[in-house]
Amino acid sequence: MSDPARDRLPPIPEADLSPEQRAAAASFAETRGTPVFGPFWPLIRSPEMMLRASDMGMYLRYRSALPLGLSEFAILVVARLWSQQVEWHIHHPIALKAGVLPETAAAIAEGRRPETMSADEALAYAFSTELQGNRAVSDATYAALVARFGERGAIDLAGINGYYALLAMTMNVARTALPEGTEPPLKPLTP
Repeated sequence: MSDPARDRLPPIPEADLSPEQRAAAASFAETRGTPVFGPFWPLIRSPEMMLRASDMGMYLRYRSALPLGLSEFAILVVARLWSQQVEWHIHHPIALKAGVLPETAAAIAEGRRPETMSADEALAYAFSTELQGNRAVSDATYAALVARFGERGAIDLAGINGYYALLAMTMNVARTALPEGTEPPLKPLTP
């Protein structure tokens, strides 16, 4: 449930959707098998952008060069870096189900480099934190990622970082609310 005092761009009642928004919501539901949710409520204000973002998200989550568990791991890293509560709330259980260790996720949530990462997770962590923090990836990290996942893997991981940063930025601007009764899963990071 949204909090109108907090949520700048809350869910729009169906009766208030414009014809373009209604068509986009129907297309979204047909493609994804679920009604508009989370980051797509703010994005529905730009129906075409919402649909294009949704299509990109479907590719990056389910058809990228990276295994689902690694993709979900990277999404947690991005959610933490952007302190995005809804993104974490949605993806944390998916990441655990996909094989990310609870202690690995807990370290990310605390803003620490996890000690329990697999080799692939360590590579994705280095790539993602360098890209998000430095706005670039070192030659060594890039070469290691390409050696493991190919150039397509490097581009797909950059895409995952960019896409989930877009969603995080959108929800941070919109102040997208967590479901009613849900405590924020991420604590503020102290410098």
